[in-house]
Amino acid sequence: MAVSYMDDQIDALVWERKPLAADWRERTRMKPKRGHDEQYLDLSGETGSKFRLIFRQSRLNGLDFSVILAVLVPQSTQVFRLRRYNGRSHEHTNQIENETFYDFHIHLATERYQELGAREDAYARPTDRYGTFRGALDCLFADANISVPPKAQGELFDLRGG
Repeated sequence: MAVSYMDDQIDALVWERKPLAADWRERTRMKPKRGHDEQYLDLSGETGSKFRLIFRQSRLNGLDFSVILAVLVPQSTQVFRLRRYNGRSHEHTNQIENETFYDFHIHLATERYQELGAREDAYARPTDRYGTFRGALDCLFADANISVPPKAQGELFDLRGG
């Protein structure tokens, strides 16, 4: 059975502080998977919630990427996507609002779209806050209270291992 979260629960999960381990960069080197590179990293929030960061980048199109924050649903194998930062590689339509756009965009889990029977993060907003995979990652970290260890701040990294 699919789990659902109310908007206040979603907000609490997004704002829960999520410290990254010192070796998070090494643990997130992306690996090839059917035309794109992908990796994930599990982490714990300060109040005990379990989260997963998921990274996906097309090998052919630099604008085709996703940076996702999901919560691991307790006592299940389900992953509930709280936020998804997508590249500018496809058109998106918000079904309830009947609006379509082709831009970088941020998906947000909402109670309304769950009630509709859509994917939890079917609603999205266009954004100009990022234009690259790294920019999307930085936005997610800022928006979702993900703490980068002080030693790692300012260092260059490449999830692909380069």
